[in-house]
Amino acid sequence: MAKFLYVYHGSGKMPTEEAERKAAMDAWNGWYGKLGSAVVDGGNPVGMSKTVLPGGKVENNGGSNPTAGYTIIEAKDIDDAVGKAKDCPILTDPAFSVEIAPIIEMM
Repeated sequence: MAKFLYVYHGSGKMPTEEAERKAAMDAWNGWYGKLGSAVVDGGNPVGMSKTVLPGGKVENNGGSNPTAGYTIIEAKDIDDAVGKAKDCPILTDPAFSVEIAPIIEMM
């Protein structure tokens, strides 16, 4: 099995109400439960980033496609990883997407 990086992109905000946070966590836990042992690292959300561009220019607020978080999974190939991502709860918000990339083991 190969490892794949899911990078969540979007500019949505974390839920502020307790009921909304619980519903979001329940959705993520349900999806992770469905993925089972394929989840290598459940990852985390990330804070607002800065993007360094050629020439040293810095964009605040994550640039044009800000990162919202990540997960690492195992799958037989990238198509399998894509299939597993289709049920990701972040995709219920049209402002978000999941980028999928194979992790290349160098050492």
